[in-house]
Amino acid sequence: MGNCSEKRRSVPELFGSSVFNDDVMQERLPKDVYQSLRKTIDQGKDLDLNVANAVASAMKDWAVEKGTTHYTHWFQPLNGITAEKHDSFISPTSDGRVIMQFSGKELIKGEPDASSFPSGGLRATFEARGYTAWDPTSYAFVKGDSLYIPTAYCSYSGEVLDKKTPLLRSMEDLNVQALRILRILGDDRTNRVIPTVGAEQEYFLIDRKLYEQRKDLIFCGRTLFGVKAPKGQELEDHYFGAIKPRVSAFMKELDEELWKLGILAKTKHNEAAPAQHELAPIFATTNIATDHNQLTMETMKNVAARHGLVCLLHEKPFYGVNGSGKHNNWSLSTDGGKNLLDPGKSPNENMQFLLFLAAMVQGVDEYQDLLRISVASAGNDHRLGAHEAPPAIISIFLGDELTGILEAIENDRAYDSMECQKLETGVHVLPDLNKDTTDRNRTSPFAFTGNKFEFRSLGSAISIACPNIMLNTIMAEELRRFADQLEQTADLKTDVLQLVKKVMQKHKRIIFNGDGYSEEWVQEAKRRGLLNLRTTVDALPRYLDQKNVELFANHKIYTEAEMEARYETILEEYAKTLNIEALTMIEMVRQDILPSVSAYIAKLSNAILSKRSVSQDIPCATELSLVKKLSFLADSAYEKLEALEAVLADPKTVSVNVLTVSTYYRDAVIPAMDALRADVDQMEWHTASSYWPYPGYEDLMFQI
Repeated sequence: MGNCSEKRRSVPELFGSSVFNDDVMQERLPKDVYQSLRKTIDQGKDLDLNVANAVASAMKDWAVEKGTTHYTHWFQPLNGITAEKHDSFISPTSDGRVIMQFSGKELIKGEPDASSFPSGGLRATFEARGYTAWDPTSYAFVKGDSLYIPTAYCSYSGEVLDKKTPLLRSMEDLNVQALRILRILGDDRTNRVIPTVGAEQEYFLIDRKLYEQRKDLIFCGRTLFGVKAPKGQELEDHYFGAIKPRVSAFMKELDEELWKLGILAKTKHNEAAPAQHELAPIFATTNIATDHNQLTMETMKNVAARHGLVCLLHEKPFYGVNGSGKHNNWSLSTDGGKNLLDPGKSPNENMQFLLFLAAMVQGVDEYQDLLRISVASAGNDHRLGAHEAPPAIISIFLGDELTGILEAIENDRAYDSMECQKLETGVHVLPDLNKDTTDRNRTSPFAFTGNKFEFRSLGSAISIACPNIMLNTIMAEELRRFADQLEQTADLKTDVLQLVKKVMQKHKRIIFNGDGYSEEWVQEAKRRGLLNLRTTVDALPRYLDQKNVELFANHKIYTEAEMEARYETILEEYAKTLNIEALTMIEMVRQDILPSVSAYIAKLSNAILSKRSVSQDIPCATELSLVKKLSFLADSAYEKLEALEAVLADPKTVSVNVLTVSTYYRDAVIPAMDALRADVDQMEWHTASSYWPYPGYEDLMFQI
């Protein structure tokens, strides 16, 4: 039991206390070393080894004072999670003792194995060497007994094997092209343009004891079987509802742990589905936001375990209710603190805003396939287009005002501005509210929301690196084209308006402000020529289209070989995920479900025999009906179990062509899994809960 008189640290004292941040660096580094390091961080200058040695020594001393004994180069391989190999600070001395030592070379470079991570064929098993390189723009931090050093990761021959390196490349490239536009517009003060992100994270919490009784949750992160509970989210009473004490205690500790790591956790609330919740941070520089989101997901799981809970980050852990997404709020800021996506009071006269807005409209239309690919996964295929998730069709929501402005430019007419209106409450003691000029659209996959774009298609488990690489690179390409056209202009305002006009004439099909859930939109999108890439297998082949290869090669984000590797990795992960789910289904049905149903049938049959042994007149209709129904379902489920095993045995599941394999899993394995689930869910509905081998939805979603 702790000392009750111990003073509790305030949030400002707590925040960043586990981070080797700028305040710590200023305090512990010599002034010239600190200034040199800041130039590396702020301007991309090369890092001198003497500076690295001084930083490493100070970083080690600080970490050891906090109780650490090890350090790790923390990186983000292609599997979308994080990796770490821990080395101790100890170094032997001549007298048989040890000292704690950490050099600049150890800070800058590490050597993890490069053959055991996904590489999409870039590396063979015998080609094991890989390198990690310190990313000084993302602060090191302490977690447990180790100092964590954020790094990039590449192979011995230089291929990029991680998500951090291309993200940093895309940020640098976007900075170059955005500065060209700002210089054209007369801005000579801005020295850097930084893409920023705030990633809202949805998740489910369930009781750990119940979780441990479900093989599907353990192996797959989602329920493969399950009958909907009598109550779901239809009463809309969970969304923003009162937070249960056990969940509140989890959220409180989660906030504190995240604040220690310098993560700007801001908002927490119940989400739409029972047992579903959300955490939202304040914006951060994109690469730091990516690191922070990975840490957030990991911390959620660790804190949940300490509260006897499990945090589910799968996109669709429960059938019939909301899945979990991640809303990627993307914007552009300058080193002077200006938001380049802020429309201002008169957006129709704001040339800078109109240029950046037009660039995004054009980019999303031209590269809608890449945005869909950036969120593609087996888990997210279950979510997109269902229960408040945006559809697989990519479109932009701009709202009435911005759409009206662009249409006015397109048609060479003056824009009749929308005046700010008051929202009258009708209650004297309540203030009247300023009404925004446009509503929000929660059905849009890509919505402008005041001074940012909210990309809502991301699944909850995904790394946000890939979507932001896409957004940064697409925007860089469109700004490059705009700059090429405008750098020789003699009449800037006229040429900007003509450029925006051409964008609208060619790309306005991507703007949609209506109901993205409606079947009418599916048909309308088809008429407009928009893509409807429903599954990962539909989307991924377009990744290697010539226009996409040229985009990334021209901006030096990926080589064609690196793109092919990512294509292979995503499709391989898709097929492996479905294979694990199918094998888990088979094991659950064969080992647990069918034996349990047989035992219940036997129980009912014995009840019939017992009744009839007393008297033939005692009615047995209930038991007879259940025995017949369950016997039929059990036989049908067994047939479908064998059918699933048969499709898994097909040679197509081990083809050398990943597209052939993943297509087969989509077209043959998933239907076989769905057919088996239909029978099993019917059996659960008709089987006494005391005989069913697993906790049901009403236990999992309501017992916290």
